Amino acid sequence: MKVKFNRSALSEALGLVTTVVPARTTKPILQGLKIQADKEKVCISATDFEMGITCLISQAEVEQEGQAVVPAERLAAIVRESVDEVLVMEVAEATCKIKGSDSHFTIYGHQPEQYPQVPGFDGNAQLEADLMKLQEGLEHCLFATAKENTRYALSGILWEPSGKKLTLVGTDGRRLAKYKLTLNAEADKKIEGEKYIVPAKAMALLDKVGAGEKDKIAVRFADSKAIFSCGKVVISSNLVEGTFPKYEDIIPADYKNKVQLNTAATLSAVKRAALLTNEDSKGVKLALGKKTLVFTSRAPEMGDAEIGMEVDYKGEPMEIGFNPQFLVDVLRVIREDSFELQLGQSDRPGLIKSGMNYVYIVMPVSLS
Repeated sequence: MKVKFNRSALSEALGLVTTVVPARTTKPILQGLKIQADKEKVCISATDFEMGITCLISQAEVEQEGQAVVPAERLAAIVRESVDEVLVMEVAEATCKIKGSDSHFTIYGHQPEQYPQVPGFDGNAQLEADLMKLQEGLEHCLFATAKENTRYALSGILWEPSGKKLTLVGTDGRRLAKYKLTLNAEADKKIEGEKYIVPAKAMALLDKVGAGEKDKIAVRFADSKAIFSCGKVVISSNLVEGTFPKYEDIIPADYKNKVQLNTAATLSAVKRAALLTNEDSKGVKLALGKKTLVFTSRAPEMGDAEIGMEVDYKGEPMEIGFNPQFLVDVLRVIREDSFELQLGQSDRPGLIKSGMNYVYIVMPVSLS
């Protein structure tokens, strides 16, 4: 195999593909990247058995067809540090030579026949969407997924297609984010009303794929996998097993205490109040009155903080405590200038609505 690569295009592809390569594995070949050079295209693939990715390399000239498995970390480092616009890769008998204008590297890889099969996008799309719209939805839900391995069914994002709508949900049991987006066409009848849990790691990778305003994404669910095709990239992932909570039962529908808040001002107030919290006193109190919303925090042996905001509120005065990080996380992803905060009693979840498509539920914390 012999290929001339544009270094910048190769570096961009490696930045995406290497995120799938496992840091530790009992199968060393998985720490390599499979490079397939055909007459008209060059693809780089990686897999950790749970997730796979294949990226088509633009600006590559194939002088000799073939395939190779090259150590990912070393290849990425060589390409990253290179000063050449063009790099030539030549592979024979699992030995890879990379040449620049003033450099020559030799690295040893694996036999490509031993590399596991990385799923491609075979068959018709079961749903299609604008990639940027989907990525916006993922960003609104990813942060709310469970980080602990003990809550396996919560370690991914729920996909629930229905007609021309797709509902995405993420939760860790203490907060829940739901985002609804419009598809480009009605979802395939085979997946209508089905529920799929896609691992957060795969969703984070999909969110990194470069997207333009006109870029589309096609999705298939088959053989307990989700497969995504977007431009030059195909991503596959095993689905998460388990039962996702009945999220609709968690979302309050009867709150009467509602107030419209400026997103940037609220984020600033929460971050400042959080400065005087610690492990023993994590909560920030929100005191909502007719014309003011006051954020306060108090930590023994540290001090206290009070930040006020003017508001237009017509409900009953009330106080409630929240983990400030759970508020910061959601306020960072809201793109609108303002949002609606809805509150019930001090022991019931708070509800944040942004636009017509986004709802966020967060459990209160005790301030005693």
